[in-house]
Amino acid sequence: MCMYCKCKEERPSTTVHVVNYHDSVIIVKNVPCQECVQCGEKYFSMKTAERLEEIVNAAKKIMQEISVIDYEKAA
Repeated sequence: MCMYCKCKEERPSTTVHVVNYHDSVIIVKNVPCQECVQCGEKYFSMKTAERLEEIVNAAKKIMQEISVIDYEKAA
């Protein structure tokens, strides 16, 4: 159930996850998620959230001003 509009219906989708880190930006595109059909709010599974954390932590180590990473192609 959606935390914002209380709709009970979701659909599989993808999204872009953006993290501001110091004076830099990390962008992870094509992230799988569930999307509320009524309001569009997006939710990550625990597995996806854990993988996102790994990807962002790896990007922090090689940080440039802007990093764009494709979720599906991240090593």
